[in-house]
Amino acid sequence: MKYKIPSFIFLLLALSFKSNAFDFCNNRGIEKHTVLQNGRLKPLKVHATETLKYLTGKSKFNGINAVTTYCRLSFSNFYPPKETLIFPLIEHVTIKEKLEILPTDKFTFEELEENRSTLMLLKKDAVEGGSLDKAINKILNYIRIYRDITSGNNWTVPATSYGSIEDMEPISNLFNVTPKDSYARASDILNSELNARQIKFNQNFPNKAEFEFFYTNLKLPLLSMLLTLLAIAFLVARKTITVGLIFTALTVTAQTLLLIFRVYISERAPVTNMYETVLFSGYAGLLMAVVIGHFKKEKMFLLIGLGYNLLSIFMLNFSGGMLSASIGPLVPVLRDNFWLSTHVTSIIASYGALALSWVMANIVLVKSRFSTIDNKEINHYSDIMYSCLKYGVSLLAGGIILGGVWADYSWGRFWGWDPKETWSLIVLCIYMIILHGRYTNWITNKRFVPFTAVAFLSVMMAWFGVNYILASGLHSYGFSEGGAIFLGIFFSAQLILLAVTTPKLLKA
Repeated sequence: MKYKIPSFIFLLLALSFKSNAFDFCNNRGIEKHTVLQNGRLKPLKVHATETLKYLTGKSKFNGINAVTTYCRLSFSNFYPPKETLIFPLIEHVTIKEKLEILPTDKFTFEELEENRSTLMLLKKDAVEGGSLDKAINKILNYIRIYRDITSGNNWTVPATSYGSIEDMEPISNLFNVTPKDSYARASDILNSELNARQIKFNQNFPNKAEFEFFYTNLKLPLLSMLLTLLAIAFLVARKTITVGLIFTALTVTAQTLLLIFRVYISERAPVTNMYETVLFSGYAGLLMAVVIGHFKKEKMFLLIGLGYNLLSIFMLNFSGGMLSASIGPLVPVLRDNFWLSTHVTSIIASYGALALSWVMANIVLVKSRFSTIDNKEINHYSDIMYSCLKYGVSLLAGGIILGGVWADYSWGRFWGWDPKETWSLIVLCIYMIILHGRYTNWITNKRFVPFTAVAFLSVMMAWFGVNYILASGLHSYGFSEGGAIFLGIFFSAQLILLAVTTPKLLKA
């Protein structure tokens, strides 16, 4: 005979289980809580997402959002459930051999921390500043941050009594006043306490964290990418450009808001890291394309502007850890909004204008390879590239001069052959030679196309190469990691395309 368990028993079991579960981390309201990290107030959602992305390369873990994962990690040594993270792939061969890592092995951060002493011994024999030294330092920093999170010290909250905006305390301080016998009651107490502190903090100090939370939820980079795709689709599919212009205007509006919001949050020009320079370059290129296209009554300017902007926005959304959207404190030399807003924006805007000519050159190369292109078309496209180059070179020259004045003001010398300075000058010289050759007709329009395409590689070297590969000099505030592979693929793809298409173009 089978016995049926009454349904109310299941209800009691469910309630009993809930009372024994620490569900504070499932509360969506904690996303808005203000934290202080790296000298800046920001919402927990932003900090948790940036931290998780830095540690794992992803903004989710096992399908769980960043805030819940970060929260569980912060409480993992005090309340269940126990949460852990899988360490991203270790790539350095020497480290893999020393730790005896197989290609299929997946390390947890706890397991990696157990090997910390091995890494420290390996670091002693490594060349300072070499690839092994940098790789070990990166792993050790991962361990430090992970330990900081799991101890409850990475998550800062407003203190009960404070005299300044920086008077915060780690959330671990609250663990001593929450009960351990009832996880549900501990969740309620924590929630009430943090909400009360947040309200009091907002009343006493100006706080942009709530606005940043709103800005983050708008997902303007994704919206801009969608609008750009629609603008290109309508411009290509329809003979009239009205609908395409409407979506182009919406794209410009979305990206203008994106830049304005970042300026409001950071209180500086939006060109202080690689993420912002890529964003601003695509935006500046699109704006110039719209303006030039309007005065010249040429639809192609719109298309190449939108095309380059799409590439830029695509990088912002899908570059992983190569481009970080985080807003951090500036090094002292950059804390001058006048020079930042003139020198750097001029340089990055010049990259946008030069990129327009690069997009146009590659369109001509591909078109010449797969279809017939006559001299009239080549001359027409060459004029478009020439117009873009003139604006780009003018902005670049002006930016270099402004940079020299700023360098004299900040470092006491106008020019010092710093890698960034040197490569900027190399780019200017290359494009000046191409412009002069086109103007004097010793570079024909057919040759002008591949020259323009290959010249952009110098821009990529000055823009990405100095930061990701050379990583030396006084412009150290711009250095990043993860872009060397991207740059290698970019160079290879461009050179292969030139090798495949240029012979047929020159014979046309």
